[in-house]
Amino acid sequence: MESNSEYFSLSDNVVSKLQSLPGPIFVLGAGGFIGVNLLNALLLYRNDVYGVSQDHKNNWRFIATKTPQTNLLSCDITDSAITARLLEKYKPRTIFNLAAYGAYSKQKEYEKIYSVNFNATVNLIEMLNEIGFDAYVHAGSSSEYGTNSTTPNEAGELVPNSHYSVSKVASYYAIKYYGRTCGLPVTHLRFYSVYGPWEEPDRLIPVIISKARNKTFPPLVSPRISRDFIYITDVINAMILAASNITSIKGKAFNIGSGKNTTIKSLAEYIQKEFSIPENPEYSTMENRNWDVENWYANIKKAKDLLNWTPKVSLNEGLKLVKEWQDDVNFDNAYWNWNK
Repeated sequence: MESNSEYFSLSDNVVSKLQSLPGPIFVLGAGGFIGVNLLNALLLYRNDVYGVSQDHKNNWRFIATKTPQTNLLSCDITDSAITARLLEKYKPRTIFNLAAYGAYSKQKEYEKIYSVNFNATVNLIEMLNEIGFDAYVHAGSSSEYGTNSTTPNEAGELVPNSHYSVSKVASYYAIKYYGRTCGLPVTHLRFYSVYGPWEEPDRLIPVIISKARNKTFPPLVSPRISRDFIYITDVINAMILAASNITSIKGKAFNIGSGKNTTIKSLAEYIQKEFSIPENPEYSTMENRNWDVENWYANIKKAKDLLNWTPKVSLNEGLKLVKEWQDDVNFDNAYWNWNK
């Protein structure tokens, strides 16, 4: 598939702002789920966009999406010397940093979590400051709130409950310092549960849709555990709007979610009805993760007010898009689907 354009649609307003962003544009962490979708969305409208990842030639998402090799660069951002050479060569003006480690339960190396999520962020901004840049949008996480999970606003207490969330909190304070004290054009977006095409095959939404297409359910955690699901298109829109409004939001953080609380029980019940699954879901057949909490959802007023951003894709619509995408790529038999 040459692009994912049939699974997301940017508004005319957002496209106009995208086209006016200073270039070249870098997407760091472009080999990840959010990164590859953002990169390919930007490439629909501009050719001065470069996706940066550790090994672009062997990345399964780049291969499966047929992302142009001419727009891909390899770089380990934890290596300061290599990163400095890359920045000096291309001199990016707009940077979206989606590079991260530790968001998945299988990623447990705490030293790498801090190296990628915090140390590399500080080094990167210091290097960018040397060569000059216009906008830097950093991918934060709702995990920064930890146990303070019920509609916290951006000034709410951060109570991290994992190494990953601690590292993201540290990155936020770095962004706040660079933006408010140093006056650099940087901002921090706290993503909630983003889903859509090219998500990790073993994550909840890809797995539950795949099972539903086969009229069954996967193992599930407690029915009371909740998420704030936000479709990838809405996240892409938020990142572009943040970059285009950077002069007025330096050092600020924004919650990017739907603002709606969806329990595992309500998700499973909707899936059962939509896919006509005869069996009932069985809850607590999968162990809760140590960061799983009840009533985990966003307060998005600040993003609405300052970014003029609102989520457009409902959960029902988004799940249907994921189903259509899985059919299109033959998800259950795809060579890159290690969860099949």
